[in-house]
Amino acid sequence: MFVEDLRTQFYQRLIGKRILVIVNYDIDAICASKILQALFKYDNMLYSIVPIMGIMGMVRAFNENKDDVKFVLLVNCGGCIDLVDLLQPEPDVVFFVCDSHRPYDICNVYSDQQICILGEMNPDEGIPDFDTCFQDSEDEGDDDEDDDAVDNSDEDDEEGGGGAGASRERNRIERIERQLLKRRQRREWEEKRNQKLFDYTQFSYYGSSSALNIFELAWHLSKDSIDLLWWAIVGVTEQLLLGKIDSAAYTFFTEKMRPHVSRLTNKATDQAIQTSVKILFENDLHLALYRHWSVLDSLKYSIYPACKMKLWTYKGEKVMHELLVDMGLPLVQAKQTFNAMDLVLRKEFHDKMEKFADKFHLPEIVYGSFVLQYGYRNKYSAADYVYSMLAILESVKKDRTPETCFLQSMDALSRSNKEILDEGIEICKTLLSTIFKQVQSSLEMHAVYSAGPFLYFILQEEIPFFTCPYGLIMLARFLLNGHVAVSRNRRARELPLIAVAPIDLARGVSLLVGIPPVCEESKSLFGKAFDQAAKKSGSTISQDFFETSVIQIRQSDCTKFLDAMTVLLS
Repeated sequence: MFVEDLRTQFYQRLIGKRILVIVNYDIDAICASKILQALFKYDNMLYSIVPIMGIMGMVRAFNENKDDVKFVLLVNCGGCIDLVDLLQPEPDVVFFVCDSHRPYDICNVYSDQQICILGEMNPDEGIPDFDTCFQDSEDEGDDDEDDDAVDNSDEDDEEGGGGAGASRERNRIERIERQLLKRRQRREWEEKRNQKLFDYTQFSYYGSSSALNIFELAWHLSKDSIDLLWWAIVGVTEQLLLGKIDSAAYTFFTEKMRPHVSRLTNKATDQAIQTSVKILFENDLHLALYRHWSVLDSLKYSIYPACKMKLWTYKGEKVMHELLVDMGLPLVQAKQTFNAMDLVLRKEFHDKMEKFADKFHLPEIVYGSFVLQYGYRNKYSAADYVYSMLAILESVKKDRTPETCFLQSMDALSRSNKEILDEGIEICKTLLSTIFKQVQSSLEMHAVYSAGPFLYFILQEEIPFFTCPYGLIMLARFLLNGHVAVSRNRRARELPLIAVAPIDLARGVSLLVGIPPVCEESKSLFGKAFDQAAKKSGSTISQDFFETSVIQIRQSDCTKFLDAMTVLLS
């Protein structure tokens, strides 16, 4: 069921109780849990935060901690799975679900008390009515009762005779007709139900940021602050940069946050905080980390300008140099770190970039974003935080567990841990340059193949950055946009891409991700399609991730799996 009043129906129920918080391994979830931590500390509440990477991790986290908790909060996980069926909890355990993944599982939506989804029911999500999905158990048992009635009437016919026998024969026929009618009605209801559920679950997509939802709770509790707002902004920005939401949805969410920015920035100024902290809403550029990198590198390794100008080609590099000439930015300056550039050039850079955007086919290079400024020299955009945290999350190694990366990524949100944030930015520079070089070599070798209804790309070597879901997703999005930019096929914009990368060559296991077409970036049909293709081809896959378009697969099964996908999507 949906819980609309988060203050009374959710938060006040938790005060004085011990809470288990299970958090998915993504930036929006980390930001939401960071805000929750601040609220729980404010009210001296007992809580445990457990980071998880998939469905089995969620089951394990619940089973290990279920003995002494009655309230479980799931952040960006669990909403799309029948929780009661999966976890088999005691009847008095209550799950609060704050999940941006869509669509919700229908059993969670219509759970009476045990599953509480935080937020209002959105009519645009097309959730089927209760009567469409569920039928009373009494109706289901009617068929059996009718069968018994028919058997009893046969026995009575043997005992009686004459007119009574004819009457019973009529009753028997009527009962059979009623039974057939009920079976037909039930079959029609099931067909209608299956069609409705298929339409509802056909695509996977994302709703509003969990961090933003939890921040609004903090606001209603009068416990919000400029830091909590910044964490919500980072959560929303992650959704945009990873293609989880489109620019229209992002604009809607930023408009919701702008009044809070004005209010809390003024409040911070009034309180005369020693280290001045302010959030500014301003037009920013779709150039990754440009404040902490050189202009040349940022242009080259950012997905939007790189694909628009085809910067992996010789011709594309010439176009980039033409842009720099028109902007009056010498190559020597463009190769320096942005902060080391000439002050005048640095101040003019944004306006010059906007001025020549249309000429160089970069109409969407500018977007509305937020910047955090504190101290004298610390200025970071929300995108800087996202890239840094993403790189930290993806830097799992033998000596660095996912839990370590999760906690370090969470620490990067605190202004007192600037060195962790800067370290993440340096790691991300390596990640983005690695992605670009892989895209360049793949496009030069024509390694993106068409299977008819979709494109596919198979990476042969094991590269650490692409053994994690988000690293491979970023590569696949860059590769798809790059392929569309150079392809002569007019249908290329309408084709999705499947990318495969080995994650353990010794065991023969690969990671496989599906990316929606360029023309429809934020909705994916791969979740259902992967499941059906695996069944039809007999492939061994693991759909353990909450992102349904990401699976693990045996390398030996890849060919037959892709063949089944071709048949399925044709």
